[in-house]
Amino acid sequence: MKRAGLFLTLLLLVSASSDAADPLPAPELYRHFCAQCHHPDRLGAMGPALLPENLERFPKKEAAGVIAKGRPATQMPGFGEKISPEEIQSLVDFVYAPHANLPVWDAAAIRESRVIHHAHETLPVKPVHSADIMNLFMVVELGDHHVTVLDGDRLEPIHRFPSRFALHGGIKYSPDGRFAYMASRDGWISRFDLFSLQVTAEIRVGINTRNVAISGDGRFVMAANTLPRNLVILDAADLSLVKEIPVVNDKGVSARPSAVYTAAPRDSFIVALKDLPEVWEIPYNDKAKALPIYTATVHDFQPSSGEALPVAKGPFPVRRIQLEANLDDFFFDQEYHHLIGASRTGASGQVVNLNVGRKIAEIDIAGMPHLASGIIWPYKETQVMATPNIKEGEVTVVDLKTWKTIKRIATLGPGFFMRSHENSPYAWVDVFTGPNKDAVHVIDKESLEIVKTLRPAPGKTSAHVEFTRDGRYALLSIWEMDGALVVYDAKSLEEVKRLPMKKPSGKYNVSNKINRSSGTSH
Repeated sequence: MKRAGLFLTLLLLVSASSDAADPLPAPELYRHFCAQCHHPDRLGAMGPALLPENLERFPKKEAAGVIAKGRPATQMPGFGEKISPEEIQSLVDFVYAPHANLPVWDAAAIRESRVIHHAHETLPVKPVHSADIMNLFMVVELGDHHVTVLDGDRLEPIHRFPSRFALHGGIKYSPDGRFAYMASRDGWISRFDLFSLQVTAEIRVGINTRNVAISGDGRFVMAANTLPRNLVILDAADLSLVKEIPVVNDKGVSARPSAVYTAAPRDSFIVALKDLPEVWEIPYNDKAKALPIYTATVHDFQPSSGEALPVAKGPFPVRRIQLEANLDDFFFDQEYHHLIGASRTGASGQVVNLNVGRKIAEIDIAGMPHLASGIIWPYKETQVMATPNIKEGEVTVVDLKTWKTIKRIATLGPGFFMRSHENSPYAWVDVFTGPNKDAVHVIDKESLEIVKTLRPAPGKTSAHVEFTRDGRYALLSIWEMDGALVVYDAKSLEEVKRLPMKKPSGKYNVSNKINRSSGTSH
């Protein structure tokens, strides 16, 4: 989920009056307003790390405006009415100053952090509960840092457990659906057993982590870190360290990975980079030896000459695909032949053919499409992709054969999540920010028209719909501390029940995830 802004803050611990006699010192301001989401040492938690190394792409001169007014398309509020301009500027200087004692998180630290809570051989051979594993949901409750395991048949929780602080919403499952892998923003990777309903192993792979992906064969976990700037590969069975890959280009310039994805049909991981006009493909099987790639080792770079790239030796080689511009967000077609990407500053999207490793088309998408939340469905004689937009109040519908935009569906404001199911005639999209944040639109996939707008909790944020395995029910989050999971009949669009929860952010159905449903993110 890619919505965290530069100064994301979900909770205000202490208010400071702007007309105070004496300005508060920057460290005290940071502790009051920023530490809850960005870590007391600025190392990143729910929000990103606030260090010069992480802020290179954000001009310092713009930072004061973000602190004062907040940042669009994020949950970063503005503090201009709570602290003075002088205090705001002192905060800017504070976060752009080098960290006095920045810790090093290397292979030794990773290995030392690993904890085995329950050895694999001690786990049960069958579930300790009666629920269908394939129709379970894991619901991330950000409000109090817990995860609820929900039975998708009975629509009732069967277990709730504390998670690591600031868990990233994108929970991933092993190909057989038994194990779930979770990443916290501060670098902890946890492996959860859906048979025994317990965390089996944990390891800290970095200081600030974006997300994780599981290889299509279930053997490996890859984590993308922005601090340090690297990729970490783990053995999925016990979370032991397999390999570190620095994120650098052929000239040794480092970059932050924005996310890692699994391209199961390609037997590879795909890595998006924030600071370089490249996308990386990293195979995890023996086919890698035939790919033109670079090893991602600082001491082993060779200059490129057009497309004549050297073939790397050893496991997990990196194929670097050159792009015309940096990409902040990605979408893949179902076969993983094509990558569709967009940047925060671009006026269009790029279509990259992963087989030939180059751009083949542009897509007319304005604003800031949230491509990672895009979905696919059959439409007339073609297939279409639809994506919400986190700057504009519209859903963009694109023909996947011609790459032409065939419709822009006006919504009540910027949206963040869009979801559907193969068995449903409808696509759901939230509004998420602005005065209509309580609205969720239901779009007919045949007419491409909004047929109903739901407001399950007036005045409260409604977001992130996911479907049960068979598509019969749609589950929606009331994204508030006194929130709930609202269950709708996906055909009649009538509410069935609601389950109280503490800021439920994301919910992930095992079957829909592992079978790569075209109606949800992968």
